[in-house]
Amino acid sequence: NGFKVYGEDGGQFPPSPSRELMEKVEGVKNELTIPIADENDMKANRKLIIVGEDIDKAYNDELQTICLHPQLIQEKGSEISIVFTPLHGTANIPVTRALQTSGFTKVTVVKEQALPDPEFSTVKSPNPEEKEAFQMAMNVGESKDADLLIATDPDADRLGLAVKDMDNRYQVLTGNQTGALLLNYLLAERKHKGILPKNGVVLKTIVTSELGRKIAEDYGLHVVDTLTGFKFIAEKIKEYNKNGSYTFQFGYEESYGCLISDFVRDKDAVQAALTASEMALWYKQQGKHLYEVLEEIYQKYGYYQEDLSSVTLTGKDGIQKMQDIIQEFRSHPPKAISGKKIKVMEDYHTSERTFLVNGNVEKIELPVSDVLKFIREDESWFCIRPSGTEPKIKFYFGVQDANRKLAEEAILQLKMDVMTKVQRYLN
Repeated sequence: NGFKVYGEDGGQFPPSPSRELMEKVEGVKNELTIPIADENDMKANRKLIIVGEDIDKAYNDELQTICLHPQLIQEKGSEISIVFTPLHGTANIPVTRALQTSGFTKVTVVKEQALPDPEFSTVKSPNPEEKEAFQMAMNVGESKDADLLIATDPDADRLGLAVKDMDNRYQVLTGNQTGALLLNYLLAERKHKGILPKNGVVLKTIVTSELGRKIAEDYGLHVVDTLTGFKFIAEKIKEYNKNGSYTFQFGYEESYGCLISDFVRDKDAVQAALTASEMALWYKQQGKHLYEVLEEIYQKYGYYQEDLSSVTLTGKDGIQKMQDIIQEFRSHPPKAISGKKIKVMEDYHTSERTFLVNGNVEKIELPVSDVLKFIREDESWFCIRPSGTEPKIKFYFGVQDANRKLAEEAILQLKMDVMTKVQRYLN
């Protein structure tokens, strides 16, 4: 039970104003003595403002400005078939309105999942990360021979895609894969149009695939890592807009959240759905499915594989075990994992990056967080992070290789060896 607080820039409160707010909350001795304002007075004083159709229209108008090929959509939007499921959440109206306004006319909404339903009665979990959440969309997609399946989470900030593979079967993409496709498309087309700024910046979290860095740097852009949580990406956008050092181009995280344009300061599945649809149409005009484009990206930059493992530890003992695990890795960092040496340990609690080969230390310019990241000599990595919202400790893994099979084998080996080590700490 809680609430999210957004600042005047539209971004969620980062740590500093959050602490300030909590000091005010904790300073209240008896919540029953808080004076209550009159609703009508608050409306008259503009302290309480009801968001209405004027804001919806302004938002939808702004959405149309992110299209790189609006003329193509107007002329050819009927040539791509899209199936969309809001998974019983809030995205139905804004997504379908955005698509229809721009010119996509063959959009089918999964009717059983179209309306808000607090029971989420047709899915085990209304999470676009889960393949099962796409089952109804896949059934509709097969009947319509759809090019693209789109799913959004209940509050319309995270987007999942499913696309046809070489065998004409739908494959649910990971957040990292969707992010790589969108980033590659946006940078290529902005460069082609001559609107890619020299001081462009891509923002991603420390547990997001390094493929994004590879793509962005290939276009001469700067890449900045943030802590997990889109509020940190929003904080950077605000900073860069203020000092003019960088121009925001794209922001994303592995957990299916991304942002195309910074007129919004949080992950936005509506923006992502519109851009993904345009991207699918653009490549279809070239005779390509998105799965083929993803393969081209891998062949150009290397096969990047990522994975995640979580350990649930409930209660007071669970919290202590989580602290013990991360402290054990912090105090006794492994020298090697799966036969490959660890070359760097990043400790976001002490804000130090330690090069284990020579003991040199650099400062990490990010907010303090109880997170550890280990980078091996081949640039593969794993990261340990207690969840901020669940009684879980999360382990993230990333590898890359020029060969797909070797990359798939490497991620499995890395995950198995790290989790075996973790299991020993739990026993």
